[in-house]
Amino acid sequence: MDHIALGKKGEDVAANYLTSKGWVVLERNYKWNRGELDLICSDQSSLKIVEVKTRNSNYFGEPHMAINRKKQRQIISIANQYVQQNNLDLEVEFDVISIVLSQSKMKLEHIENAFYPML
Repeated sequence: MDHIALGKKGEDVAANYLTSKGWVVLERNYKWNRGELDLICSDQSSLKIVEVKTRNSNYFGEPHMAINRKKQRQIISIANQYVQQNNLDLEVEFDVISIVLSQSKMKLEHIENAFYPML
């Protein structure tokens, strides 16, 4: 499976996982200014911006380790655009779902409040 198909499969797994928790997926692959938010969800009390990282092994480390400060700033910036565009007045939280999908097993880790906007 190429990395595009693997990423889409991971986003499908993550969306199914979140909806099983009672969350509502509002948007998938929201694009703005050369960036993208994987999943925008609501859990009734807040807006959840979810970055999904999927790998076929953890040989080079867990997938969530690829989300560096530059990527966090990009996600925060796009989330701000989404909130303004939709005139939302909700608390925004940033979660990460880290998935390792190998041929024999799947490991999913949901990291809630994985990072925060810098003031």
